[in-house]
Amino acid sequence: MYRQKHQQRMTLTAVAVLVPLAAACGSERAGAGSGSAEVDRPVTGIRWSVDSVTVDGTTHRAPDSAHLTLDDSGRAEGSYGCNRFRGRASFDGDRIRFGDTTTTFKLCSQQLMDLEHALHRTFGGGALKADVNDDRLTLTTGDGGTVRLSRTEDAPLAGTKWTVTTPATDGRAHLTFDRTGGTVSGSLGCNDVNADATVRDGRITLGTPSTTRVMCEDSLMDGEKALTKLFDGTLTYSIDHRTLTLTSENGTEVRAVAER
Repeated sequence: MYRQKHQQRMTLTAVAVLVPLAAACGSERAGAGSGSAEVDRPVTGIRWSVDSVTVDGTTHRAPDSAHLTLDDSGRAEGSYGCNRFRGRASFDGDRIRFGDTTTTFKLCSQQLMDLEHALHRTFGGGALKADVNDDRLTLTTGDGGTVRLSRTEDAPLAGTKWTVTTPATDGRAHLTFDRTGGTVSGSLGCNDVNADATVRDGRITLGTPSTTRVMCEDSLMDGEKALTKLFDGTLTYSIDHRTLTLTSENGTEVRAVAER
């Protein structure tokens, strides 16, 4: 069976944890703990993509990878597209203050730094108001600055063309799972491949692969050898938005991204 996402209902507690992410690359902030207040819309178990931040009438667009995820305990984590973050937040009704948040120290491009500084300025001044409307979340400061986020779903395992990124195959390797036929097909980077594929309870059992017999440059053939180790066995798999991770029983790990 294909994995079904679980939706929950969550307090406003964790909604604002995105804020400390706004700190400049290489910085860290800390603050108050969390509380509880009921929200009549589901916000946990959801990947919230950061769409934009607006300050002083200027809107900064966020990269596709910028996101926030929340759980029932008030924890939150995500990525700005460059640096990752995690933390907690406190609130008073629908007014939220952030704290106890840490970020990674990775260097960012100037565009991402500009966005991070805008977020830092927007949320550094105090409480935020959180509004959930259908699949959109808006966080607003007292002076009108806003961060807009939207709900996004994980790409489905079946029917998606997954382009392999690890091992490196110059973007030529890809796999597509067929739910109805119980198969997987695609390319190993040089040769085409087909095999039986049974998906159940977060695991994929792959049969013996049927491949073409073309010889390619060494780099592609090395990648093919690594991918071939996935077959004739059972894999665990996980999907994080548009990234698929496959791990075989012998420890081989393959990553792929959903083609848009």
